[in-house]
Amino acid sequence: MEFLAHSFPAFTFSRRIRETPYEERVMGQAPKSMTIYNNTPLMTVFRSPREDYEHLCKHVQIWDVSCERQVEIDGNDALKLIELITPRDISKCEIGQCMYIPLVDENGGIVNDPILLRLDRERFWLSIADSNVLLWVKGIAYGMGYSTLIRDPGVNPLAIQGPRSDDLMADLLGDEIRKLPFFRFVRRHLAGTSFYIARSGWSGQGGFEIYLEEYAMGEGLWDCIWGAGQKYSIRAGCPNSIDRIERGLLSYGNDMTLDENPYECGLGRFLSENKEAECMSSEALGKVRENGIKYKVVHLLILGEPLTLPREAWRLKDEAGVFCGLLTSMAYSIRFGGNIAFATVEKEFSSPGQELFVDIDSDKQPRATVVSKFKD
Repeated sequence: MEFLAHSFPAFTFSRRIRETPYEERVMGQAPKSMTIYNNTPLMTVFRSPREDYEHLCKHVQIWDVSCERQVEIDGNDALKLIELITPRDISKCEIGQCMYIPLVDENGGIVNDPILLRLDRERFWLSIADSNVLLWVKGIAYGMGYSTLIRDPGVNPLAIQGPRSDDLMADLLGDEIRKLPFFRFVRRHLAGTSFYIARSGWSGQGGFEIYLEEYAMGEGLWDCIWGAGQKYSIRAGCPNSIDRIERGLLSYGNDMTLDENPYECGLGRFLSENKEAECMSSEALGKVRENGIKYKVVHLLILGEPLTLPREAWRLKDEAGVFCGLLTSMAYSIRFGGNIAFATVEKEFSSPGQELFVDIDSDKQPRATVVSKFKD
């Protein structure tokens, strides 16, 4: 991503855009760009994508990810409702456990891919990607006549990411936090408030996510973590495109949408094919298993100069010039010496080693190679 010399229109905030409890602290770190995610500001670059990435890989960052809205599902039919909307078996999820669960509709399309937190036997949070899951779930619950309370509980997550995350949080919460397993969460207290803290986060560098429920305590919590993190070279950060593509983290809305099914996106390992509970996508996904997939999400390596992906996806062509897929996310990686990307291609073009061409314009069509994954 290049930051051009000319100015851009100013962003207008309104009641439609949520304010976060950390917003003043984040803006004080002079971010260079932002987006809107779940009607909430999300920073996308602080210094530069590369500099932010290099710092994330070595130190520790604090991220305002209030945009990861929670959909709370509580009541006698909460488990039944969760089972209905995901093909993953939730009965095995323990209280205090997180679980990655694709939400899939009756046609097999991916509605969202949240992290589920099981707070109690019949109380859950869905930590959602960017789409209005709340209204979708409310409609299903009403239509099925389920006894559930479905709401946004007003939780504002704060992520602590990077290889020094354990050291920082151990200083603040004690060495026991180092033993917290991946995708498990516990209740802790800091800076005058209590919260759930999970070993999770949308980076490949490891870390924690803090689920703050008391909005008014946000700045105090930020300041406490910020102060303790100075000896670990803490910086404000945000999800980084280089890191996420290197680590194979798909982005809902970019790399997968309602038009794709979980098998096409490589999410088959998160599906329970012999699930006993009623599930709205069972029939549709069964047909996919029977007939096979037509498309597949793949990793691409595009050697050469850094490229900047516009808002629309780039078309991919085979050697004969026939359209065969779309490039959906991309970043330039120094580690791999080229542009790394995700693309959705026809299955016959998805094998590692397959060469494709990126249709940027008539004079410039860089060569792309399908790779099994990005290896160190």
